[in-house]
Amino acid sequence: MEKRSISLLNVVMILNMLVTTLHAHQIDAITCPDALLSLLPCLPYLQGTGPATPTSACCAGANNLNQKADTTQSRRDVCNCLKPAATRFGVNPDRSKQLPSLCKINLSVSFDPSIDCNT
Repeated sequence: MEKRSISLLNVVMILNMLVTTLHAHQIDAITCPDALLSLLPCLPYLQGTGPATPTSACCAGANNLNQKADTTQSRRDVCNCLKPAATRFGVNPDRSKQLPSLCKINLSVSFDPSIDCNT
């Protein structure tokens, strides 16, 4: 019983840190954690620890996020969510720039961790 309580406490603490760290503000119809979860299948590719090309699950998540972020403000909000997360999760900038073209997603701006989200 004690081990189960400790495990549950650990899960609650991790979820709390995740929500606090990711600033769970609303991004129009999508929250910052939702945006990050959409790209979670891309993490091995983006970190350079996975395959040389993104998986179909990664591309589906990235495409879904792109479709949900359909206004200038929502794209800025997603950018402001993903930019610090890219640094925290050790995203390879070259791979992040390649992701849209490899997933056949047409973006008007580069998917680059050094981008100014306000422009």
